[in-house]
Amino acid sequence: MDDIHNNQKKIALINDFSGFGRCSIAVQQPVMSMMRVQCCPVPTSIFSNHTGFPQFQCSDFTESMPGYIAMWEKLRLRFNGICTGFLGSSRQIGIVGDFIRSFRSEETVVLVDPVMGDYGSLYPTYTEELCREMRRLVELADIVTPNLTEACFLAGVPYRERWKMTELIELSDRIADLGASRIVITGIPQKTFLCNLCFDKTRSDSPIRMLKTHKIGTSRSGTGDIFSAILAADAVNGVPLDASVRKASLFIRRCILKAIEMDIPVTDGAPFEEVLHQLPWK
Repeated sequence: MDDIHNNQKKIALINDFSGFGRCSIAVQQPVMSMMRVQCCPVPTSIFSNHTGFPQFQCSDFTESMPGYIAMWEKLRLRFNGICTGFLGSSRQIGIVGDFIRSFRSEETVVLVDPVMGDYGSLYPTYTEELCREMRRLVELADIVTPNLTEACFLAGVPYRERWKMTELIELSDRIADLGASRIVITGIPQKTFLCNLCFDKTRSDSPIRMLKTHKIGTSRSGTGDIFSAILAADAVNGVPLDASVRKASLFIRRCILKAIEMDIPVTDGAPFEEVLHQLPWK
């Protein structure tokens, strides 16, 4: 009877929920479902709309998280994957660390998206203490998906936009020293391209791949969440990291092109619903 709830691949998704604006759980859940993986959300906060709008209403879910998770323990749920997103306090990071230690098995893939900042700066809510706690959480991950800013903070090196390939490899090595075997540093600018550096220790050949995508449109909320959702579901489905990054980049490009075509405001995210049927599950 212990396996009654575990007949389908499942990912525990720990992130906030926004009712409007296409980000976090609201985009990750349908993407994972499209990829034939059951998504089981653990909300950290409930937003009326994301924080990119001038006004929003937020309900912190921290106090409810331990009881919520305890019910899953009673149900004896098992997860093929655990995926984490934005965490707003050291207590939340601690709860998530305990969750990973309690629910992971040898088959569980843990993806940590260390959402801390962008464009060289930490988000206003992030402190040095939270950065230290995030590094401890990254130690528990199999896959880490920092943008360039977050990679620098994790590695403890100064941020800059221009990097030599050897320097990027050293940067990924520093993050790998925290424990993860697979790292994707996203949003590396190179002239008319945005690049993702894939570092995969599990490959028998060269562990490094630099994957380029032409820049289009402007940055939109939720695209990073789509990216991590695809990587998490692909990891559970056994897709190699570099192939997964290519798939995610292509899908996000289609989302942004559709947003431009439909004249969707930047605050409203990317209309992934219009192209979701084009996302291969494996």
